[in-house]
Amino acid sequence: MLYAIMPRDNPDSLAARRAARPEHLKRLQALQSEGRLVLAGPLPAIDAADPGEAGFSGSLIVAEFDDLDAAQAWADADPYRAAGVYQSVEVKPFLKVLPA
Repeated sequence: MLYAIMPRDNPDSLAARRAARPEHLKRLQALQSEGRLVLAGPLPAIDAADPGEAGFSGSLIVAEFDDLDAAQAWADADPYRAAGVYQSVEVKPFLKVLPA
C-alpha cells in the first residue's frame, strides 16, 4: 500500500538539512530503485522554486510499504530526523487516484 510521509521542519533547520541531505537522498534512491517511490520533495517556505535562505517548511514523500508500521519505521529512521531537521513526522495511508 502507499503511504504519505509528511514531515514538518524545525525553524532554522536549513543548515542541518543541507548537511544531512546526501544520506537522506540515498534512502530515497533506494526506494526508487526498488520501484516503491511515487514522489518525494521538499516544501519551500516561500512561494519560489528556489527559496534560498528561507529554506523549507517540510517535505512530502509518497512510497509503497508493507504496512503503516513499516512506513512509520522508515520515516523515523530518516537522517533528517536524526539531524534535528524534522519537528514532527506524520505518516498516513494514501490512495492514488490520478494519474491512473
